[in-house]
Amino acid sequence: MKVVRFHSPGDVRIEEAPQPQPGPGDVLIRVRACSTCGTDVKIRNYGHHHIAPPRVMGHEIAGEVVEVGAEVTGWQAGDRVQVIAAIPCGTCGECRRGRMTVCPNQESMGYHYDGGFAEHMVVPAKVLAVDGLNRIPDGVSYAEASVAEPLACVLNGQNLARVGPGDDVVIMGSGPIGCLHVRLARSRGAARVFLVDVNRERLDLAAALVHPDATVCGAETDVIDEIKKLTDGRGADVVITATAAGVAQEQALQMTARQGRISFFGGLPKDKPVIACDSNLVHYRELTIVGANGSSPSHNAEALALIASGAVPVADLITHRLPLDRALDAFDVVARGEAIKVTIEP
Repeated sequence: MKVVRFHSPGDVRIEEAPQPQPGPGDVLIRVRACSTCGTDVKIRNYGHHHIAPPRVMGHEIAGEVVEVGAEVTGWQAGDRVQVIAAIPCGTCGECRRGRMTVCPNQESMGYHYDGGFAEHMVVPAKVLAVDGLNRIPDGVSYAEASVAEPLACVLNGQNLARVGPGDDVVIMGSGPIGCLHVRLARSRGAARVFLVDVNRERLDLAAALVHPDATVCGAETDVIDEIKKLTDGRGADVVITATAAGVAQEQALQMTARQGRISFFGGLPKDKPVIACDSNLVHYRELTIVGANGSSPSHNAEALALIASGAVPVADLITHRLPLDRALDAFDVVARGEAIKVTIEP
């Protein structure tokens, strides 16, 4: 079978590999769709400290069960499934308290275990142990199901930021995550959703799909002033920085309304993790700043339900579908910002 394997930074290859075999507690799936994201491009270019090469990449995974291990119950060949990316241990103090997104022992598909850029893939027993293998609802395609993983991360972020009815919400970053944030905020009853980016072409591409109430291009106007104008001077109730840019986090502090919430959704580069924070803004406006780190198994199940119900449509966000042997082209498309979501269909 073909796989997309990381060997070292700048060295990702499409190779032949033997079909893996499931252990007693594992499930073997035929991968039907594995979507790409900016993280895949970063891994290709720079590697990752959790990846010991060679490693099959891909963590936004949907497929069909082919074989189950002797100790597995409840699953059988032919079942349509979505696989979580982040695997909590399920037993540590954080997991026991229901805080699985911050499990200190977390592992990940495509990092610690071979991922979904392959024709077949083993779902390890650890995934099943935390209810991380989800049935794809009827009417949801494999490609749509593969987007449940990033939507699960967005869901976690908006839960932490308490996005709800009547909120004015600013999304900074118009990539696939930004688009999912727009759609989810609308489904939660947000009054208005504003989309911000410095790239006009990418901003227009996203806006044509998700139809925010207004767009703001940071390369053309002062973002803070524009958001203040759009909100009659009060600022936004929630600002979500769905981009790896420190300047976006600094701007968020300036454009958030009193008692507003800020989500530092996108992590910053490890060599530039420090921003300037006017703590008096936080103090006197009673602002709340929250982080967001991935998703839990339950977030993935909820994300699938949101897709199935039509509350958060994702099919039209998949702007490119490519076969496995063009996965390297897919990474280039993502890197150039020419797509919203690129899905590999082995």
